[in-house]
Amino acid sequence: PSEGGFLVQQDFTNELLQETIKTGILAPKCRQQPISGAANSIKINGVDESSRVASRFGGIVSYWAGEADEKTKSAPKFRKIELNLHKLIGLCYATDELLADASALEGFIREAFPSEFRFKLDDAILNGTGAGQPLGFLNAGCLVSVAKETGQKADTIVAENVEKMWSRMFAGSLPNAEWYINQMTYPQLFQMSHAVGTGGIPVFIQPGGLSTAPYGSLFGRPVTPIEQCAALGDLGDIVFADLKGYVLAQKGGIQSDVSIHVRFVYDESVFRFVLRVDGQPVRASALTPYKGGATATQSHFIALAERA
Repeated sequence: PSEGGFLVQQDFTNELLQETIKTGILAPKCRQQPISGAANSIKINGVDESSRVASRFGGIVSYWAGEADEKTKSAPKFRKIELNLHKLIGLCYATDELLADASALEGFIREAFPSEFRFKLDDAILNGTGAGQPLGFLNAGCLVSVAKETGQKADTIVAENVEKMWSRMFAGSLPNAEWYINQMTYPQLFQMSHAVGTGGIPVFIQPGGLSTAPYGSLFGRPVTPIEQCAALGDLGDIVFADLKGYVLAQKGGIQSDVSIHVRFVYDESVFRFVLRVDGQPVRASALTPYKGGATATQSHFIALAERA
């Protein structure tokens, strides 16, 4: 308290975490897994299943049998999902003059740090490498990448792309999955059409044309522009994702510390905020369905391949 610690009391930093999770776009929709106590990691049992052609849940088989036929055993197969906490850090310098008005400092922190933390957390869920940070679904083995159409031009999106992406989502995930796009893909979505005779009809804009607001959904599922999606034409510029297939683990709230010593000769105090978090998709690989073959794999996460 004598060094200004009263400005970052526990209930304040807990509220900071709540704001980060609540105001993010991707993070609130993930499967939340708290980590408490003295642990810094957690292991979760996940089903190890890559194909449903010969068995389900990694090995379970049921069968028709006649009277007195010998029974054949089967069993599911599991894998360990291990989440090891990584640190997301924010640092803030505050002058003595700013500290003299605690409400000004608090107002700045409440706006700036939740915004930055939610940005980085959402970016990790989408693009994380898994090295010192969460594993993003675009870099995960379970991603399904839908190839471009034959002869499709670079940096374009056509109706056939989104139709095939829709067909590769788990059927049970269709009511929950959502589209996430780079905002610069909108012109391509507006131009999507289906041929009718020698002409065509638009599929994303209202019949009233540009005078009315465009549709905000594809196949009834919301379309949300986010900064973290890739540039137009790159893998990840448009994705179809069910984030219940992504587990996000976090421990406690945002830890906060303050020091007057680091920048003492500049009359500045240093505020440090740390969030310990990890995440990854619940599936290790895409799933080959019972019918359809290896070229029709399905997943919680679907992306359109690069169109260079």
